Amino acid sequence: MIGVSVSMLEVETRMMRAVGLMSGTSADGIDVALIRTDGEAVAADGPWASYAHDEATRSAVLGAFGGRGDVEAAARAVTSAHAKAVGRFLAETGTAPGDVDIIGFHGQTILHEPENGRTWQIGDGAALAAEIGIDVIDDFRAADVAAGGEGAPFAPAYHRALAHGLERPLAVLNLGGVANVTYIGEDDDLIAFDTGPGNALIDDWVRARSGARMDEEGRLAASGRVERTMLAALLANDYFDRPAPKSLDRDHFDTALLAGLDPADGAATLAAFTIAAVVRARDLLPAPPRRWLVTGGGRLNGHLMAGLRAALDAQVAPVEAVGWRGDALEAEAFAFLAVRSLKGLALSFPGTTGVARPMTGGRHHAA
Repeated sequence: MIGVSVSMLEVETRMMRAVGLMSGTSADGIDVALIRTDGEAVAADGPWASYAHDEATRSAVLGAFGGRGDVEAAARAVTSAHAKAVGRFLAETGTAPGDVDIIGFHGQTILHEPENGRTWQIGDGAALAAEIGIDVIDDFRAADVAAGGEGAPFAPAYHRALAHGLERPLAVLNLGGVANVTYIGEDDDLIAFDTGPGNALIDDWVRARSGARMDEEGRLAASGRVERTMLAALLANDYFDRPAPKSLDRDHFDTALLAGLDPADGAATLAAFTIAAVVRARDLLPAPPRRWLVTGGGRLNGHLMAGLRAALDAQVAPVEAVGWRGDALEAEAFAFLAVRSLKGLALSFPGTTGVARPMTGGRHHAA
């Protein structure tokens, strides 16, 4: 494939067409989205799609979490899966490689230990650029962690760009494998951090006991009973006492104490854990948000959403309520961040990762 490389003059002078790629901690597939942005304003009006991992790829990824197993094989599988996803996306949307200026490739996080100065996303950006013939930005988080930041969350700058004109203070809650919140204050200030578990613990529990990928719409949890003593033990984790910004790995919490529960009660207890962690996060914010907009797969879990509405005593709605695309949002964010990286603009901030000063980042691989 003929390489398509963007010049610095083009970077500085026009809105760019950027594709973002995201495979989250749930490891269920790849989201692909095309947006137009100059790194400040954004038009999230391009096509998007989600492509499920085949079982071999998902097994390779799950086996590599924590840096275990055959990480090199998992990295090759991740890169190959993303190349195939981009190829399918371009073909299905009638988009030529020459119509895309840059691709933001997040890669697959398999380990996140900012307290040890370490975050690990697998996937080969250079190989992806060579295969698809479009410039790629990857390795978004490393510079932040090297400068003492948490390396996560990284979507807040995009949330703020999208939220222009919405009433403040506003919270954007991402219920992915790990849950995180972006707080946008009255003066546009940003605070962001991981609230605790999102879907990953529930997914792991359900997969181990039924083989299903998830608790569809939260039906299993809704049929169970919360074990309050076990919930209290989970909430006693010292992570919740730490000030923001902060972040964690998907495997941070030990759920072994739930081993004797039946599937429904375990799912109910883990769902209650996710909800209670968000409530604890609210108490770290400067003021109660007027509204919580929820993105990530958890927004489709009716049991979680009902629990959040009751526990937060505030407006809680999926991001579609304001016209955002919940299934595409994280992929869009990394398209946006790829353009910001090309321009040397900040990707992370003291209030979002705890880094000492606003930080750019990412590595540019020419096609």
